[in-house]
Amino acid sequence: MSVRKGTLLIAGGAMMVAGCSGGETNAGRTAETPAASPSTTAPTAAPTTRPPRRTLKAGTKGEDVRQLQRRLKQLKYDPGRADGRYGLSTQMAVWAFQKVNRLKPSSNVGKKTWAALDAPKQPEPMAKRREADRVDVDLRRQFLVVYKDGKPDLITHISSGSGEYYCAKDRGAKVARCRYATTGTGDFRTGRRASGWEVSPLGRLYNPIYFNGGIAFHGALDVPRHPASHGCVRLPMHIAEYFPEIVKTGVPVHVRRPR
Repeated sequence: MSVRKGTLLIAGGAMMVAGCSGGETNAGRTAETPAASPSTTAPTAAPTTRPPRRTLKAGTKGEDVRQLQRRLKQLKYDPGRADGRYGLSTQMAVWAFQKVNRLKPSSNVGKKTWAALDAPKQPEPMAKRREADRVDVDLRRQFLVVYKDGKPDLITHISSGSGEYYCAKDRGAKVARCRYATTGTGDFRTGRRASGWEVSPLGRLYNPIYFNGGIAFHGALDVPRHPASHGCVRLPMHIAEYFPEIVKTGVPVHVRRPR
């Protein structure tokens, strides 16, 4: 995945009911251990060690943050611009990476996360059907994967239905209907979409792409680490800006809650 836009604002959304040394030196030898003749002995490569990496957290700046951002991009996560600043976009990319690698989501990038970045895991497919182009949504760990030609093209943090009970009027209805804020599991396809902000009875959705009735992928101003929507799948705003470019109409969507 190539980064397509800069960091943007984020959208608050909900279910639209309308519808990441030194080696040995000569100084260290003793008289009893003379240096080997270069004409008879090949030089030995000096052992190398990786310098310790500092723990990064929100607000940190520096070259190591830029290295983190570049590594996340390489692995198909999108931290926004590789500018050496640990902001919100980088934080959400770190969350997604940690969740895919079965680490406890945290804003800190410490030893375990650095180690995982050196030897990352691939996301597990959500369904037996593994179309070359598809979207897999993991509701338990709160991330999704966009596949292109059978390979991850984007892995991002999400926030889906909170599970809370609420009442609201559907568009055009006179009486409120009560329900639980859930994102249903199943196999779907992307359908209707809108550009920019769309207003629903439950809030505003940025660049929504509907895939299950009134349930959509959309940008949101608030995409917390926990499920918080009325049923839609909230995306970070910088992701939602170009999400419609990489997810076309009719693309299979597999939503699961794996163990």
